[in-house]
Amino acid sequence: MKKNPIADFVREKRREAKLTQAELASKAGVGIRFIRDVEQGKTSLRNDTTNKLLFLFGRCLGPVNLPRE
Repeated sequence: MKKNPIADFVREKRREAKLTQAELASKAGVGIRFIRDVEQGKTSLRNDTTNKLLFLFGRCLGPVNLPRE
């Protein structure tokens, strides 16, 4: 399976914080299904919901400027 940096980051941070998936979902204000989807590497996630989760760890998704060729 292809590596997913967001899945790896969230799983690692959740474990460091000693939180269950249910506890993390509650703290982030999202459903446990969403946490499971993130940690399993689902590729189509809503940015606003993903940011609710990432904000807990001091991160967020945003636009990335790619170099033009």
